[in-house]
This record gives sequence, structure tokens and C-alpha cells, in this order.
Amino acid sequence: MPFNLSPMEMLFVMVVLLLLFGSKRLPELGSGLGKGIREFKRTIRDVNTEITAPEPPPNQFHAPAQPWQQVPATAQQPMAAQQAPAQPVAAPVQAAAPVQQPTERKPTDS
Repeated sequence: MPFNLSPMEMLFVMVVLLLLFGSKRLPELGSGLGKGIREFKRTIRDVNTEITAPEPPPNQFHAPAQPWQQVPATAQQPMAAQQAPAQPVAAPVQAAAPVQQPTERKPTDS
């Protein structure tokens, strides 16, 4: 028996609960308690799976096919579909002006 209660003690506890809460309220309390326990177990299971789940691999960059690569003859597409999309041309980078170093001044005898 749970909690070392005899059948007479368990019956006494059930009668007291019935008197306190009434016959309409007891099923509502039981269903609410059951929903709470299910929610608690689901949350514990979700946390455990999140902790033990392997870390996903990092995203890897795959370079697109170059336009000069040959397409197999079975997978040829119309010429317009084979052309690579136009890439924007970056403006040329201008070289920065050279930094002038401060010159040393020699003391004059004036």
C-alpha cells in the first residue's frame, strides 16, 4: 500500500475529501491533477531530449557551378537557363594616399 496506509485509513481520507469538495468537484480536481502531471512529464522529456540531442553540423557553403562547366547531355537545358545570372560589378578600390611621417625638426641657433 502507498504511504503505509491501511485500507480503512484510505477510505477515511476519501470520505473526508468527498465531504470537503463534493461529488461534482472531485472529478474536476482529478482531471486537473492528471493534466498537470502529463504537462510536467512532457516538459521533463522535452528538456532531456534537448540536452541529449547531438549538436547539428554547421552550415557548409557549397560553391555554385561555374558557367564554363559542361552540363551532361541528358540534362541539357535551353541556352537562357544555362547562363549564369549577372553578377554586380564592384567599384574599383582606390588606393589610400600615403601617410606622411612627421619630420624631425632640428633646433636652430637664432
